[in-house]
Amino acid sequence: MYVLENTSGNVITIRADVTVLATGGASKVYLYTTNPDVSTGDGISMAWRSGCRVANMEFVQFHPTCLFHPHEKSFLISEVLRGEGGILKLPNNKPFMHLYDKRGDLAPRDVVARAIDFEMKKRGIECVYLDISHKSKAFILEHFPMIYERCLSLNIDISKDPIPVVPAAHYSCGGVMTDFNAQTDINNLYAIGEVAYTGLHGANRLASNSLLECLVFSDAAVSHILSQYRVHEEILPPWDESRVTDADEEVLITHTWNELRRFMWNYVGIVRTNKRLSRAMHRIHMLRDEVNEFYTNFKISNNLIELRNLLQVAELIVESAISRKESRGLHFSKDFPKTSDKKHITILDPTNFVHGADEKHAIKKEKETAIG
Repeated sequence: MYVLENTSGNVITIRADVTVLATGGASKVYLYTTNPDVSTGDGISMAWRSGCRVANMEFVQFHPTCLFHPHEKSFLISEVLRGEGGILKLPNNKPFMHLYDKRGDLAPRDVVARAIDFEMKKRGIECVYLDISHKSKAFILEHFPMIYERCLSLNIDISKDPIPVVPAAHYSCGGVMTDFNAQTDINNLYAIGEVAYTGLHGANRLASNSLLECLVFSDAAVSHILSQYRVHEEILPPWDESRVTDADEEVLITHTWNELRRFMWNYVGIVRTNKRLSRAMHRIHMLRDEVNEFYTNFKISNNLIELRNLLQVAELIVESAISRKESRGLHFSKDFPKTSDKKHITILDPTNFVHGADEKHAIKKEKETAIG
């Protein structure tokens, strides 16, 4: 495999008899996420390009309450705060969850996330507010000391002021398909954790099941690796940079990164429509072509690699969402609001996957040439 060393910027070649992908999810494809900056879908993209199938990429779990603040983009406001009496409010201080569910602020996270998303889009507001200030300061300090301290460091006193919050991408239920040994479609390539689709989560994830999944499948992977282990002698050629130059405008990468995350949030977020998905796919294909040209002609960088992988993941999410003609679990479509009686897994196979109109035309042309 080829590995980019961040410290030197050099690409090195590593030979491995067995490779385990444990790269996490892909929530950085969205504008708001609770995940760290490294959650850029690298493992999913690498496996896909290597020939592995992926499944259920449309099921992205959104946490309803992430702190909305320019200096704290991934701080999670625990759902326990709502459980202890926190009230979601609009900027005019009016509660709204009772309009969406009889359980009000205690509704499940997917219901709450959709309600917040609807209000934000309907009113053109950047966030809503979670208010616990009606509880005593002593109660707040006893139950939420970390949230209190973190917010206070940002000049938000939650004993007096509501907390600005937005829904945020939290967990990817889909990923690289594996068997019960955590092995992918490629021999000696394994996937563990959020990068993998093992079938455990289905259309939604129950809290903390991801930790259990990691423990169970990592143990299964080790057992299988030890029982099947054999040395490989394949040798990769060194990375060739003889025909590329230094990037002339790194700002293009940053701009494309921001554009991708914003339209994924607006078009492929909590609530989806066919029109939004179609627009997102159109933009993905345009940006993918631009990034591929950049990747071909200039020296690679960490930002470029992650952007390339995010675009690939975005395409897989949108394609999976388009193919599901129902609403189920974490995928809600306004065009198909009902849940079908027939359950199915969304499986994408790179061996028969067609990217956009240009590729379709190329394949058609290739077939015509072969026939001729």
